[in-house]
Amino acid sequence: MRNLSHSLGLKEVSTPCLLLDLDRMDRNVRRLRERLDSLGVTLRPHLKTAKSVDAAQRVMTSPSGPATVSTLKEAEQFARAGVRDLIYAVGVSPDKIDRILALRADGVDLAVTLDTVEQARAVAEASRRAGDPIPALIEIDCDGHRSGVLPGDRATLVRIARTLEDGGRLRGVLTHAGASYGAVGDDALRRCAEVERASVVQAATLLRDAGFACPVVSVGSTPTAHFAEALDGVTEVRAGVFVFFDLVMAGIGVCGIDDIALSVLATVIGHQPEKGWILVDAGWMAMSRDRGTAKQKIDQGYGLVCDIDGKLFGDLILSDANQEHGIIALRPGLDARLPDLPIGTRVRILPNHACATGAQHEAYHVVRSGGDQIEAVWPRFGGW
Repeated sequence: MRNLSHSLGLKEVSTPCLLLDLDRMDRNVRRLRERLDSLGVTLRPHLKTAKSVDAAQRVMTSPSGPATVSTLKEAEQFARAGVRDLIYAVGVSPDKIDRILALRADGVDLAVTLDTVEQARAVAEASRRAGDPIPALIEIDCDGHRSGVLPGDRATLVRIARTLEDGGRLRGVLTHAGASYGAVGDDALRRCAEVERASVVQAATLLRDAGFACPVVSVGSTPTAHFAEALDGVTEVRAGVFVFFDLVMAGIGVCGIDDIALSVLATVIGHQPEKGWILVDAGWMAMSRDRGTAKQKIDQGYGLVCDIDGKLFGDLILSDANQEHGIIALRPGLDARLPDLPIGTRVRILPNHACATGAQHEAYHVVRSGGDQIEAVWPRFGGW
């Protein structure tokens, strides 16, 4: 955390900059913690969204973890900050194993993810050479969204487990309900959550019946974490974007607009009244190219526009974005007038995808709900 040498107001800070509403963030974290406590499972937050030690310390249940990462850069950064219980939740490639072993040698309980015999063989061979049995979770494909072994494919599951245990160690199974990001409404989200749960529990049962220990049964997506009715057989939940939320999550009914903790502060730099445009200094370099709401019922363009205090203008969106220019306009089809926003006016823009927008910035400028002062600056990092 960078301490500010003097008070800095939202009208003084250089734009574009990334704002983090700490009150909303803390509320979001508390909401999911309480929900998972009631379901009897552990929260293993995915830190790929935050990529910040300061943010992670408010999200994890203890300073040492548990937590999830999507890059080894994240694992290394959080390990330096004292996190000791990590899952690297992207399929492991042989070239990364030396970095994994180095982290483990420093006392980090870092587990890897895999879904092929080839990966299991590489992990087992490296484990034997190092004298350190690397723990691994087999990824399960619960909905055809991405990677993983089908939950009922006993033969493949057993081959992977047998290969892995010739040097490494099977820690469990893991899945991600990626299809839930396209589900809309409570019923659809509940169905996704149950498919996710049932799939990973089925795979764990097959492995146990074949004689393998399978202590960890891990599920993970923000939508399903908030809509699972039961998590019988599951030991932990990995979720990430719940910390900040975004317009995609609001569009499928996981959160409200008032739950979104991230915004980009921008300054009005021009007008094109004949086109119905207001120009700001936040283009796609500040917001990202993500258009995740484009296929939803309400297309939010590149972001939803608020005033400097975070109050929505209504149907005012960032309708288009160049590299450093953002174009604010009314939502297409509306018969309304643009608000009067003179040159120099500050606005906040809510993002489509918190992970992608965050990745465009070097730090979070921390504010309180309704406040006009930046209370802290939390560095964030990128890279692999």
